[in-house]
Amino acid sequence: MSQTDPIADMLTIIRNALERGKSEVSIPSSNMKEAIARIMKQEGYIEDYSVEKDDKQGILKIRLKYLGKYRPVIKGLKKISKPGRRVYCTKDDIPRVLDGMGVAIISTSRGILTDKEAEKLGVGGEVICYIW
Repeated sequence: MSQTDPIADMLTIIRNALERGKSEVSIPSSNMKEAIARIMKQEGYIEDYSVEKDDKQGILKIRLKYLGKYRPVIKGLKKISKPGRRVYCTKDDIPRVLDGMGVAIISTSRGILTDKEAEKLGVGGEVICYIW
């Protein structure tokens, strides 16, 4: 795991688990990762998630969701803002993922929101990732 971008690591772990047909992944937890998992559950991309306490930061367990036996609900995950190149949007240029078929996750002054929630609240922020 890279120490520089834990969110990119989270998305890679999920992507790799989906390719292998795994039902669950365990990732070191953080508030940002929990917020992303909450949005993924709310938007129907994962079955569920939970946080298990340990001696350190806690473990985020994510139950992945499949259509049938082997077709993952998540078709793609893409990290947008990176440590070397932050990507921001204003309330007027919130990105649309696959014409609204996917979700952009944005870190705003009101917390971690989907593109639709940010648009409704009229806030912009840092574009974290796309999920479709």
